[in-house]
Amino acid sequence: MADQPNIHVHGADYEKVDASYFEHRQLRTGAAGWVLLAGLGVAYVISGDFAGWNFGLKQGGWGGLLIATILMAVMYTTMVFTLAELSSMIPTAGGGYGFARRAFGPVGGFLTGTAILLEYAIAPAAIAVFIGAYTQSLLGVGGWPIYLAFYAVFVGIHIYGAGTALKLMFLITAVAATALVVYVVAMIPHFSAANLFDIAPTTAVGASAFLPFGYIGIWAAIPYAIWFFLAIEGVPLAAEEAADPRKNLPKGLIVGMLILLFFAASILVVGPGEAGSATIQASGNPLVESLEASTAYGGRTWISAFVNLVGLAGLVASFFSIIFAYSRQLFALSRAGYLPRFLSLTGTHKTPWVALIIPGTIGFLLALTGEGDLLILVAVFGATISYVLMTAAHIALRRREPGLDRPYRTPAAS
Repeated sequence: MADQPNIHVHGADYEKVDASYFEHRQLRTGAAGWVLLAGLGVAYVISGDFAGWNFGLKQGGWGGLLIATILMAVMYTTMVFTLAELSSMIPTAGGGYGFARRAFGPVGGFLTGTAILLEYAIAPAAIAVFIGAYTQSLLGVGGWPIYLAFYAVFVGIHIYGAGTALKLMFLITAVAATALVVYVVAMIPHFSAANLFDIAPTTAVGASAFLPFGYIGIWAAIPYAIWFFLAIEGVPLAAEEAADPRKNLPKGLIVGMLILLFFAASILVVGPGEAGSATIQASGNPLVESLEASTAYGGRTWISAFVNLVGLAGLVASFFSIIFAYSRQLFALSRAGYLPRFLSLTGTHKTPWVALIIPGTIGFLLALTGEGDLLILVAVFGATISYVLMTAAHIALRRREPGLDRPYRTPAAS
């Protein structure tokens, strides 16, 4: 379900537009089934398994990050079930913005869409910084040339076509998942629980070997625990390009989330459990560093080189897919009249080329700061606001419009 025909929003007031308005603002339909959508969900997030999560060790120690991750896993799982229901009954390229607009009107839709756009515009910049760290380790080249090259290439692929982009994302994600499996298998035999707790306790309230930074460390680790799951909520943004979105969006969301839960649990345990939490707590490429610092694989080996090379695909997968997400969110907000109309123009390949280029340029400039951990915090801030509003939209629509057709219903929800 796209925006209502011939009715769009200017600020908070609806206004009429003619039929030609839509002719230049159409996406290619039927490009993705549930398997591609599940792959898209994993692609959005998988970079979080390769880099970023480990900063939570520096803030809360292993115990603090573990508790934060469990809390966020519960939150994201319940939210995914919520979004599965919402996307089955309101399949729109606006995703969460569309759900909130139906529940709370134009203003609610605008606030939600803006928060999501902030998240998706900032997250690729953080991932670009981590890509630079991986290429520096692998090739000896990082920094702005890498950021520019990746933005130019992958924005260009998205402009070429959604079907091509989604299939390529799926392939890259499969390669990245293979790297994670190899890493986990290589590290499990050398796991030691003592390595999880090698960060010295501080004098904070509640500090211990399990919580070296005390109870406050749990709170401080939450943004990095979110990085294990951040952006799974972007799957509904592919609604207008999906085949049978009312059935495939819920299935893609749920399957994608199950895969992410498995990877989060595996990486959080085996990485620090072999190399030590203190070793990787501030690393830009923690998986490679943990392999090279381990007693079993000390130094550069074929396994660390493989994880570095193929693991780069994990960062690329998320970088590539979140570019897709920010373009669809910006496209939807512009097409609805919340933002300047030219931002929703589509080209001959029916891709929103303006909505791809402008945030990409901004993201490149943000990546030049090199502050990957700070960019994570900004992205998480936008995400958190959108989560509250999308969940509230689910509750509001259940109460106000109980008769809406819901091909999928959230388990145990009244």
